[in-house]
Amino acid sequence: MYLLIKIISSAAIIGIVTEIARRYPVYGGIIAALPLISILSIIWLKIQGETTQNINKFTLGVLVGFPATMFMLFVIYFALKQSVHLALAISLGVVGWAIFLVAQKYIVAAFVS
Repeated sequence: MYLLIKIISSAAIIGIVTEIARRYPVYGGIIAALPLISILSIIWLKIQGETTQNINKFTLGVLVGFPATMFMLFVIYFALKQSVHLALAISLGVVGWAIFLVAQKYIVAAFVS
């Protein structure tokens, strides 16, 4: 039952955000940047009985992934600005995201060691 509610609520949020973005692109982008998914995930984890320690690890994972996600969005933005086809711009962004995450992992490991 929880899975169905999560799917429906996620789909509703995506639908609402894209409708706002169609009419008001900047506001749609601002709303899309809100940490709605992270907050909903934290709430669902708590409702489903996860420990605070696991929720804390989840939030750390979100923080670790944030810089790579930001880099991906920059790549997509600049690719689209250069009239790159949307599918290629997204592909470049995802590849940039993956490379950034791997580089970030090695950089952090070098400083922690």
